[in-house]
Amino acid sequence: MFKSVVPITIEKHGKSKVKTIQNFDYAKNVNMASIMVHEFSRAASIYPIVFVEDKSKDQFKPVVLLGLEEGENLFVHDEKWEASYIPAIIRRYPFALAKTDEEGRFMVCIDEGSDLVSQEEGQELFQENGEPGELMERVKRYLAELQQMDKFSEDFCSYLAEKNMFTPLNMKVRLGNEMRNITGAYIINEERLNSLSDETFLEMHAKRYIPVVYSHLSSISQI
Repeated sequence: MFKSVVPITIEKHGKSKVKTIQNFDYAKNVNMASIMVHEFSRAASIYPIVFVEDKSKDQFKPVVLLGLEEGENLFVHDEKWEASYIPAIIRRYPFALAKTDEEGRFMVCIDEGSDLVSQEEGQELFQENGEPGELMERVKRYLAELQQMDKFSEDFCSYLAEKNMFTPLNMKVRLGNEMRNITGAYIINEERLNSLSDETFLEMHAKRYIPVVYSHLSSISQI
């Protein structure tokens, strides 16, 4: 989905404009999308929510499955998103956050390769005096909120990994006349969940993890 993500600067993007998303052609080849735990309750009735292992960071992260084939998004038809809820990472396009060398600080970035970005049409990133425009201020607030949610999601996944709650997803689905194995993803092991001690279960309840877990488990039927 992202082609050329770079930090936004007045030097490079002083005259750049960004159009409002009118279609979702940019996401038609995305077969999975990152999602935050705050989105689980709304996404669970539409998408299967699973976890993938980021081995470079030695951690798990939640994603929604949008298709069973690589490069396939079953929710984009005629450039429209055919579902009542759209994951935040899709809606925030073409913007993104990147970590800086300074702990806890991030840079607002943009996909320069996006058709939404140009110097001819859209809303300006910067005012004529060089100050951030209304769009930039709105994007910074939105991305800051998403970053806080993302941190909560990381803590959630780290906690479950420590409790050995993840198990590989091994499922067969019928596509036409053939059976297809779904592999490479993880789900929460329901048997281990039901075997948790009262102390651990209450701890998860205090951390507000229990509703998230059950939203995930209910979503698997969407496959």
